[in-house]
Amino acid sequence: MNRSNAHGGWAILALAAAALAAAGPAAADWALDFPASATGLGGDIRSLHHLALIICVVIGVLVFGLLGYSLVKFRRSQGARPAKFSHSTKAEIIWTTIPVLILIGLAIPSARVLIEMEDTQSADLRIVVTGYQWKWRYEYPDHGISFFSNMAEKSKAAAIVGAGGELHEHYLRDVDNPMVVPAGRKVKLQLTSNDVIHAWWVPELYVKRDAVPGTINETWFQVDEPGVYRGQCAELCGRGHGFMPIVVEALEPNEFEAWAARSAEPDEPRAIMSNASADATGGGAAR
Repeated sequence: MNRSNAHGGWAILALAAAALAAAGPAAADWALDFPASATGLGGDIRSLHHLALIICVVIGVLVFGLLGYSLVKFRRSQGARPAKFSHSTKAEIIWTTIPVLILIGLAIPSARVLIEMEDTQSADLRIVVTGYQWKWRYEYPDHGISFFSNMAEKSKAAAIVGAGGELHEHYLRDVDNPMVVPAGRKVKLQLTSNDVIHAWWVPELYVKRDAVPGTINETWFQVDEPGVYRGQCAELCGRGHGFMPIVVEALEPNEFEAWAARSAEPDEPRAIMSNASADATGGGAAR
């Protein structure tokens, strides 16, 4: 009876493995490592991660290698006899000193990166980001610009079950009005929320910060090259959480100033169309 149960268990495992193999096309990207960074600070974070990972792998190999060697070499069947000493001062000094040195070696670059991450001073541009269910509002106080960023209509149409909309390349990751920033300039973000907790997250910029009602959290980034960078809300904020994308469009400084001059209208918040969003929606600015 037990043998039958064992055979049944193996059969279930085999079926589960076959099902997982068949689901390969629907699996995730299986990508390794953090995404390539579009910012200098992101590159520092990625390098720090690599350093810590290498140290952990080396420690793991040494510890488990020594453990495996000891289990094989000093097993009872080979006539091994336990040592009679209770402790070794030399060994205790070594296994205390080495971890302390490793932690110091990690603490110094970690502290430098953490301090840099929190240094929002001397910013060239300030943007106030407010989370709503389920959209973002971007305000440029120094330029008199304020607009909402919603998921693009093409993604909305494709998300409706039975509507027959086509899934495009950036399905659920396009917006009608992206955040526009100048490349090579330090951008300071001040984040808050109008309702529940949201999180503004753009992986390639290595920025992830909560937007909390009644609180202002600050962070910053500086994009190295012009381009379009995509993210999404990373805090479960209700039924529309999956429909709250983020798009950041980095322009050359002179192009950004031209965009800001065209877009400034301090009288009322409005939606502003940039090049990337115009391509995504195929329309003009929505008011």
